[in-house]
Amino acid sequence: MTVHPDVTQVDAVAAELLGEARTHDARRAARTLVTGTAQRATLIALADGAELAEHDSPPAATLYVVMGRVRLHTHDQSWTLEGGQLVRIPPQRHGLTALADSAVLLTVALH
Repeated sequence: MTVHPDVTQVDAVAAELLGEARTHDARRAARTLVTGTAQRATLIALADGAELAEHDSPPAATLYVVMGRVRLHTHDQSWTLEGGQLVRIPPQRHGLTALADSAVLLTVALH
């Protein structure tokens, strides 16, 4: 099977980034896989216990859990997500916590 150069093996990159995350002080690592004028897809690896502090929401975004378990939270709601699950990012400030070694694919609309 021939792999097209624009195709990314997400699980392999996730494993690589998770290895990097375990060695960083922030316990996370990320790589943008797709970027353009209208969207961006970023793979984020989080070692168990790592957090992305609360931040503003983009115009439209989804979070796909490639592996592991994470908690997405806003001021008044929380979702526990596991590998294979997809959620729309809420339109308000939110944060993310790794409940286990995890990798998530964040897809953001830029306009």
